[in-house]
Amino acid sequence: MEPPERRCLALVDVNNCYVSCERLMRPDLERTPMVILSNNDGVCVSRSAEVKALGSVPMGTPWHKMKNLARQHGILAMSSNYELYGDMSRRFHGLLATWVPPHCQEIYSIDESFLDFGGQRIDRTATGHAIKRQVQQWLGLPVCVGFGGSTKTLAKFANHVAKKRPEWQGVCDLTALSAEERLALLDQFEAKDVWGIGRRLSEQLKEHGIHTAGDLARCDPKRARERWGVVMERTINELNGVSCIAWEDEPPTKQQIISSRSFGGPVYTVDELADPVRMHVGRAAEKLRAQGSVAGRLGVFITTNAFRPQDPQYSPIRTIRLAVPTDDTATLTVWAVQILKSIFRPYRFVKAGVMLDDLRPKSVMQGSLFDALPSEQDMKREKLMGVMDKANGKWGRGSLGIGSAGVKGERDWSMQRGMLSPRYTTRWNELREIS
Repeated sequence: MEPPERRCLALVDVNNCYVSCERLMRPDLERTPMVILSNNDGVCVSRSAEVKALGSVPMGTPWHKMKNLARQHGILAMSSNYELYGDMSRRFHGLLATWVPPHCQEIYSIDESFLDFGGQRIDRTATGHAIKRQVQQWLGLPVCVGFGGSTKTLAKFANHVAKKRPEWQGVCDLTALSAEERLALLDQFEAKDVWGIGRRLSEQLKEHGIHTAGDLARCDPKRARERWGVVMERTINELNGVSCIAWEDEPPTKQQIISSRSFGGPVYTVDELADPVRMHVGRAAEKLRAQGSVAGRLGVFITTNAFRPQDPQYSPIRTIRLAVPTDDTATLTVWAVQILKSIFRPYRFVKAGVMLDDLRPKSVMQGSLFDALPSEQDMKREKLMGVMDKANGKWGRGSLGIGSAGVKGERDWSMQRGMLSPRYTTRWNELREIS
């Protein structure tokens, strides 16, 4: 990996990712105002450019509050098609991987990748446009590219400029600007447009006369650290070209794994709650095994509806320490159901989930003087977990599970996605038909 001062970081980001994936197979929706909804068709998690232009639909707007606006402007709502988005994400990141060596790509999110072109003598603007063309031609997804020199924060800002300012034509190279020109460009954007500066923090900055990204870049990092902490100091240094955020060419190992989801309808009995808890244990354990870890603590939580003040509220959580850290789905499921029974009370529940904590590498587990050698039964269970993971990887999440977690079919608590599009790229029976 290049030293920080020799890096040339670019951020490639899919525009309105979920909407763009839906339009990929439905070109007739290209100019249609669209929103993609969260689990149970709750709130907006992706908006088309046409909806953003209305200025009255911020991210996270509940769908039921904007139905009149949707009728007025012809806004189409669709349920989140995670299988489609995940498959397109894999293709997107795989295509970007061809532009740099393996250790020079950092996958930041489902629709964003950092690329390091350090050491390569390239025309950055031309390279950015070449990436745009290739992703559009090969995958049908629109992207913007931002080059930020040696820091991730500047690469994120450059990408933001490329998206918000049409004159940049989707590619912004901050390294082509002088220090004065870069500050002048930063002055054209609010401080909240900087990576890591949220709405609440931006309000605090305004109280101290810091309104623009340029104002923030001119701050004294040490003074900012005293007032707002080390993260703010790093952000200011990054805006000035000093690399402070480490490069991660491999995703960091998770220190905690949580699996939870709201129900499609209320659940009242402990037996009904046990089904989604088993399912969440299976998903969490699969992630645990994928990173080669075992869990030392297991937690279960259930939640009533806080948006129904007329209902009694009860949202308990309980965790236990496991005698032997494990990644075995069956063992974790037995304990999770026992925890659930210990915290259950007869209320109207709308959500359940599990947490795996105290994670540690499976290869370096701490033994004790009285531990026996692994039994043949343990080895068979480990093989069984491997078979489950391969089956779920091949035929889809939840194809195999423990008890009712492996039973297909809609349940009363299943997630509602009433406006779900076909899984065009991963299911033979849902391929797009052209007549």
